[in-house]
Amino acid sequence: MNKPLRGLGSVRIIGGSLRRSRLLVPESPGLRPTPDRIRETLFNWLAPVLPGSRCLDLFAGTGVLGIEAVSRGAGEAIFLEHDARLVMTLRENLARLHIADANAQVIHTDAMDWLQRSSSRFDVIFVDPPYAAALWSRVLQRLGPWLAIGARVYVEWPKKLNLVIPHGLKPLRQVHAGDVSCVLLQTTWTPG
Repeated sequence: MNKPLRGLGSVRIIGGSLRRSRLLVPESPGLRPTPDRIRETLFNWLAPVLPGSRCLDLFAGTGVLGIEAVSRGAGEAIFLEHDARLVMTLRENLARLHIADANAQVIHTDAMDWLQRSSSRFDVIFVDPPYAAALWSRVLQRLGPWLAIGARVYVEWPKKLNLVIPHGLKPLRQVHAGDVSCVLLQTTWTPG
């Protein structure tokens, strides 16, 4: 059991090998770690495809989604984060949990810029950008080259907004919790 963390807030990993581990969470405007209940639902949905998968945590923030994925058997997680303080805290959390380098890599970058580069395929992508940036549609439009066959894309957005799902992705599951909507999408294309 972990000791309480001082000076910062924390969020806990709820399943897998790192269950009950706590992640440091610095105060940062717009930072909203995905709540336990939503994460439990999401990872129940992902259970059949998660073992050994390559995951991309766009707009990682605390990194709780990518770390939860590694805890539950993902083979690799790449974390993209623009805020230097969040990058530093995320790297500290990964090192403290002994998953730095082996299964996880943190990249200090703007996710939208990174998505314009040459691509690598991922099995699971988490899309939870800062709400103020309103990037959901733009991100989903750019994901095509990054998606493996049958890939899953998790998207979290304010319930009051409509999410436009681009051609090539179909909704598998959806949930609403308070003011938040969440959907798990899957690629619909096959290699030509």
